[in-house]
Amino acid sequence: MNFLAHLYLSGSNDQVRVGNFSGDSYRRSQLADLAPDMRKGVELHWFIDQFTDTHEIVEESKALIRPVYRKYAPVLVDIFYDHFLAFHWKNYSELPLADYAQEQYAVLYAHWDILPTRVRHLLPYMKRYDWLTNYAHFEGIDRVLKGMGRRAKFESRMEEGVRELKQFHSELESHFFAFFPLLERASETFLAEYQP
Repeated sequence: MNFLAHLYLSGSNDQVRVGNFSGDSYRRSQLADLAPDMRKGVELHWFIDQFTDTHEIVEESKALIRPVYRKYAPVLVDIFYDHFLAFHWKNYSELPLADYAQEQYAVLYAHWDILPTRVRHLLPYMKRYDWLTNYAHFEGIDRVLKGMGRRAKFESRMEEGVRELKQFHSELESHFFAFFPLLERASETFLAEYQP
């Protein structure tokens, strides 16, 4: 899952949300230095990634695009699933996506002092181009994938990814609808039962 899903699955605690959003920037050896709720968020991020990366439904999505994108297929599927979450946002929240996105940017900026350097670099672009809202649209996904394609160390073809999103839209959407409720329940259980 990508940024929108990680924020959505964090629950109502702001530090958990910031930790989950920032999870890729931490190593296990750094956990002891984090505030308890921040640590909980980072570990939730890792749990979500592991649950997603190893799930058979998600594997079906990756298989659709792996012939073209090979090792980058999981990255694209994460972004495609955020597209479906944004596209069907009314199913998940009474708060309009545009308002939700602004709330999340505000929470992240309010915790600027504890954000990892990598996240501080990313956040202004994310807010300026309103990635969270624009995930709902093909144009927004296309912009994100082109940026990622430019930054990839190896040839990824990610900049072409909207083509497959359009081509396999109905199949990917059905995978998302089958998978996401399972991830929601698993994340809720993780938060309820978490012990550092």
